[in-house]
Amino acid sequence: MVIGIIGGGSSGMAAALAAAENPSAQVILFERQARLGRKLQATGNGRCNLTNLNSAPYHGNQPEFAAPALSQFNVESTLQWFRNMGLFTVAEPSGRVYPYSDQANSVVDVLRFALDKPNIQIKTGFEVTRIRKGFVVEGNGEAIPCQRLIIACGGLAGTKLGGSMSGYQLLRSMGHRMTKLRPTLVQLKSGWSGVSALKGVRANCRAQILLDGNVMADSVGEIQFTEYGLSGPVIFEIGRDVCQSKGDWRCRLDFLPEQFDLDAELHRRRSTSLPTDELLTGILHNRLGRVLTKAAGISGGHPISTLSDEDIEAVCHNVHGFEITLSEPLGMDSAQVTAGGILTADFDPTTMESRLVSGLYACGEVLDIDGDCGGYNLQWAWSSGRCAGLAAGKE
Repeated sequence: MVIGIIGGGSSGMAAALAAAENPSAQVILFERQARLGRKLQATGNGRCNLTNLNSAPYHGNQPEFAAPALSQFNVESTLQWFRNMGLFTVAEPSGRVYPYSDQANSVVDVLRFALDKPNIQIKTGFEVTRIRKGFVVEGNGEAIPCQRLIIACGGLAGTKLGGSMSGYQLLRSMGHRMTKLRPTLVQLKSGWSGVSALKGVRANCRAQILLDGNVMADSVGEIQFTEYGLSGPVIFEIGRDVCQSKGDWRCRLDFLPEQFDLDAELHRRRSTSLPTDELLTGILHNRLGRVLTKAAGISGGHPISTLSDEDIEAVCHNVHGFEITLSEPLGMDSAQVTAGGILTADFDPTTMESRLVSGLYACGEVLDIDGDCGGYNLQWAWSSGRCAGLAAGKE
């Protein structure tokens, strides 16, 4: 029995290893890029946040579709699976799990070594252009017959690293439907003119997403200012579907969510000879402090002693509740994950097999399932890939 797997990313490699557990199965892994796991190497800023010890909701038209696969191949099973391949891991207090080496290459390498099996053939640089009925895979001038086929092409996000429409197109050619695609785990653009002055500044804060004044999402973490807007882990956590509908979208930032008595400290500073530019020195990043002070209507160069109670109150308000307008997310090039995808209603959630075409499977990001920031999307890739591979590999 020949099992074809299109896509050599996280879910495709997991599927190949699972299918190959049947020694009589011959697995062919097709990857259009020159090497396997290219996007995986870039995850977590090159560290590879491969799963999370905590649980979090998944998203999609049918988010409950993810539950059976995640239950069959849970976090504990995933960590043991990697340990059996020789990977040492470490968990941070947040629950995020990384390779002990802190290098994504370690994850890709152990998977690559594990795939070196007699019944697994890897065809890199192979662009699948068409699937004929009966699962004849066409590409690179070849036509390769398979008895079963797994589509694990990933999503459109991260186009510079290999994201493409190919998986969606192949599944649509077999009669499957898809939802609207949009970027998620992505930076947000702002129309606020002051954002460029803060380029490169990082700050720990509480961030809230507001739509027409109503809080839509809320989290605490690190934010990073860019020349176009906002980035950083907390933005990835709360930014899903921001600016995907009309309205006044804003991000409210509390740069001192801890219980510091900022008002008392700033009143104390009125007895110093410091200029107003240094009002928040020692509390916040210098550039951020100056921007917040200026936004409160206080010009630089004057002694802090000249500030009124109202001035101090305005600065405190900015430190604890500064609002930045949001215009749109960056595009798919910058996104880490695709929201939306092939409709899950047409697949069996326990096997990932198509309800429309017997012997056809799909797994990973190509399906309409996505998770929060923190390793949840890779966990979905491992779980769904393994379920598809085990099911396809059965006699």
